[in-house]
Amino acid sequence: MIRLTPVLIAFVVFSGSAVAQDPVKVDPSHHKVELENAQVRVLRVTLDPGAKTAVHEHPAAVVTYLTDAQTRVIPVGGKPNETPRKAKDVIAIEPTRHTVENLGSERVELILVELKAGAATRR
Repeated sequence: MIRLTPVLIAFVVFSGSAVAQDPVKVDPSHHKVELENAQVRVLRVTLDPGAKTAVHEHPAAVVTYLTDAQTRVIPVGGKPNETPRKAKDVIAIEPTRHTVENLGSERVELILVELKAGAATRR
């Protein structure tokens, strides 16, 4: 018979927060998979005015803004960043664990292309 100690029980219960927090699973109202293959996962992200995402994480990625955006990005354990973006802006992001809040009065929409680890490159 396996005996579970209080410490082991606490580890099992709280270890979920240390596991990758897939935005599609923890925040499906804002993140939708548009395409996925062995190299990338493409997400459509939408945030209504005042909306805030759940804490989630992304691997290295490329973001293309479809609309103008005034957002606050709050990295877990980091300093919030409020950088306005224009429709058609394209940025690269490092792997991150964060929340995002729409500070503007219009809906924000963007395409986020997550780069999968070990993805083969074509030449």
